[in-house]
Amino acid sequence: MLKERSTAPNFVASDANGETVRLKDLRGQKIVLYFYPRDDTPGCTREACSFRDSFAEFKKRNIKVLGVSTDSEASHKKFTAKYKLPFTLLADPDHAIADAYEVYGEKKFMGRTYLGVKRITYLIDEKGKIKKVFEKVKPDEHANEVLAAFAD
Repeated sequence: MLKERSTAPNFVASDANGETVRLKDLRGQKIVLYFYPRDDTPGCTREACSFRDSFAEFKKRNIKVLGVSTDSEASHKKFTAKYKLPFTLLADPDHAIADAYEVYGEKKFMGRTYLGVKRITYLIDEKGKIKKVFEKVKPDEHANEVLAAFAD
């Protein structure tokens, strides 16, 4: 996993509408880059909804929220519509962004080991530096935790 104060790796990805998003184009903004395993699964839905429910505060503080998983644009579009998510979800089907941020790897769940995206969040400052890394994410409380970290 990348360390705080290092430069956030640049990436190019498509959002749920097929629009291209480049990290370098977002310089000058505070960014929440949160990685999650799968659209429309219990923990991922709770995490997305916590960002949705706090979104007005993120917007007021000019903080851009980007969610990333290996799901397709179509899956993100359904997930966004179903839960009325007001922020951007990025498709990373080849896990290139997850690899760059060192969040793709071996996971264990219910006695089984597999490869996938770990639930990790990076806060990126206006200069493109990693301000904070959250390795242990509690989906229900995460948005408030992130807002508090940006207040520091």
